[in-house]
Amino acid sequence: MSIITPLRSTLMAAAALLAIPGTAAAAPTFPSLPPMSSPLHPVASLAAERLATADLVAAAKWGTDSPIDDPAREQVVLDNVAAQARQIGADPDEIRRIFRDQIEANKAVQRALYARWTAHPDQAPTTKPDLNVVRQTINRINTDLVQAVADSTPQRTAPTCRPELTVAVIEVHHEKHPDLLHTGALVRSLVSVCRN
Repeated sequence: MSIITPLRSTLMAAAALLAIPGTAAAAPTFPSLPPMSSPLHPVASLAAERLATADLVAAAKWGTDSPIDDPAREQVVLDNVAAQARQIGADPDEIRRIFRDQIEANKAVQRALYARWTAHPDQAPTTKPDLNVVRQTINRINTDLVQAVADSTPQRTAPTCRPELTVAVIEVHHEKHPDLLHTGALVRSLVSVCRN
């Protein structure tokens, strides 16, 4: 099977999830795109970077009593990004909503990895990353992502937001080559980015 087939399916799902009119009827063509052709590229790229930490978080928690769902930690993250949004003049409620999607997408990756490792114990991690170190990385990405979301407010409120966001996802996929799990989670993480 060609790699284009699952990629096209994933990107079609991205287009459908991001609700771009007319994209579900026919298979789109994806021409080569110049780097950074979408103004929403920084948002999608940082969301993908944040999702990559889900593997480390899952590995750190695997085999421990630390649950994937951690409402107290999630609240701390949401409070922190809302405070950062207020400091730079962004809408804290909007930032909370976008980061709620980031958290849910991250947990979806963790759950899928847990299921994979349970079904195939030989694929389970044999070392545990330091969760505090991973969280420092997540906090750095969060700060950058809050700024990128704030900086892209004109694009996120424009009627072209969803098509631009789809282009950004395609660009990030081309650059980072995430697997289908992480590509689907990336799409999930960006659902609230566009206001319309």
